[in-house]
Amino acid sequence: MLNKRADKLELLRIAEAVALEKSIDKELIINSMETGIAKAAKSKFGQDNEIKVFINRDNGDIEIFRKLIISENPENSNTEIKLEDAINLNILNKDKKIGEEILQPLPSFDFGRIAAQTAKQVINFNVREAERERQFNDFIGKKDTILSGIVKRLEFGNVIVDLGRTEAIIQKNELIPRENIKAGDRVKAFCYDVRREQRGQQIFLSRAHPKFMEQLFVQEVPEIYDGLIEIKSSSRDPGSRAKICVRAVDTSLDPVGACVGMRGSRVQAVVNELQGEKIDIVNWSDDVAVLVSNALSPAEVQRVNVDSNRKKLDVILTEENLSKAIGRRGQNVRLATKLINYEINIMTDQEDSERRQLEFKEKTDNFVKNLELDETLGQLLVAEGFSSIDDIKDSSLENLSKIEGIEEETAKALIERAREFYEKDQEDISQKIKELGLSDDLINHKGLTPGMLVTLGEQKILNLTDFADLASDELTGGYDVVKGEKVKIQGYLEDFALSKSEADELIMSARNKIYKN
Repeated sequence: MLNKRADKLELLRIAEAVALEKSIDKELIINSMETGIAKAAKSKFGQDNEIKVFINRDNGDIEIFRKLIISENPENSNTEIKLEDAINLNILNKDKKIGEEILQPLPSFDFGRIAAQTAKQVINFNVREAERERQFNDFIGKKDTILSGIVKRLEFGNVIVDLGRTEAIIQKNELIPRENIKAGDRVKAFCYDVRREQRGQQIFLSRAHPKFMEQLFVQEVPEIYDGLIEIKSSSRDPGSRAKICVRAVDTSLDPVGACVGMRGSRVQAVVNELQGEKIDIVNWSDDVAVLVSNALSPAEVQRVNVDSNRKKLDVILTEENLSKAIGRRGQNVRLATKLINYEINIMTDQEDSERRQLEFKEKTDNFVKNLELDETLGQLLVAEGFSSIDDIKDSSLENLSKIEGIEEETAKALIERAREFYEKDQEDISQKIKELGLSDDLINHKGLTPGMLVTLGEQKILNLTDFADLASDELTGGYDVVKGEKVKIQGYLEDFALSKSEADELIMSARNKIYKN
């Protein structure tokens, strides 16, 4: 590698050439050489020594030193030296004091094979690390953008893309299903992550990500690029169908028409890049009912019942529009759900009517049975918006007395009975919890009511670990499509009006507790 006869200026030329080739600072290359030579010098002068190497940036001269600490009573001769010894060796600056460091010059030497190899390994390692850092800094700013490159090779279903100065990877699950990509093809993909990693790729691309479609529209639609049209959300079933929701910032524009383009030219360019994926362009609305009607196109919606607190929608339509709204294998409603971030329950007018009648009867029966009322009074309370005994318990005497047909004495009796029922019910629930054998960690989990605990215990969910293993859908319930038919899935806590976000929060907090423990 290096010896006394080597052209010292060659060092500087090598550093400059490597820096140019790798796009790395020349100073960093020289620093790596100094570290490498110091590593090799340790094998010559002893591993216990702390070696410092300096390469002259002008002429390439190499100076090698041993760092020593001035000490009154040195314990290690490799790292410490007495004040008088330093003076005798003529290596002490008069200004130096006890505890300070000095540099003792060491003689130059010929690198042996092993020492030379060690130095080379250190230099190569430092250069690779610097190159990785440079790549990271170059591409961290390109995260969330579309990158284009040439397919270099395929590895176990993953695609390695040459971006010029570095490589990126499209993992198998980030490809569009059934697309045929070969080595040498030019591909576009969305950069969703740039990571510092010891081995493997640092730049991760995707062609299946919803943001890939969004960025393609940014490229194809000048109004989006200029900020005149805003993309609100998107959802994709890669290679099959997608939805994108757009809003006009400039109200004089038609956002859907602008995205479609003249004779469909703009949207067709995106479709072609996505291997023929069918794209529905949805007009945004602040009214959730209007938005879900747009999102479920081509189905025609009759009406929408919105539950903003639970982020649920009941969409009512005719029998002939039911299959259109659901879509093949539930695809249309699934994409619409992701697009607007609301749980969508699709039903026919008849199903909605039957459900309302059933709910009305269940609430009435609850009042009649537990408050010992006649059916007419129970129906009157339900019709006035009272859904549970808690509603009556928490109501004021004045509000109940305002209802036509309910006198003050009757109102007072209703509130009293509701409170008595509540107290007895709480006692029964506490006893039931003890009998079921629920663990304290589940009983004390914030957000779970006594009624919820009883229901979970009856389903053999007895401790926090059992609860943490659940999915939110298992708590809230929902609908699935089996062989083209909509099937209701009952949730454990569905009767407690738990929203999906609340269920997610309950489960995640349980998992955090289990993980920390």
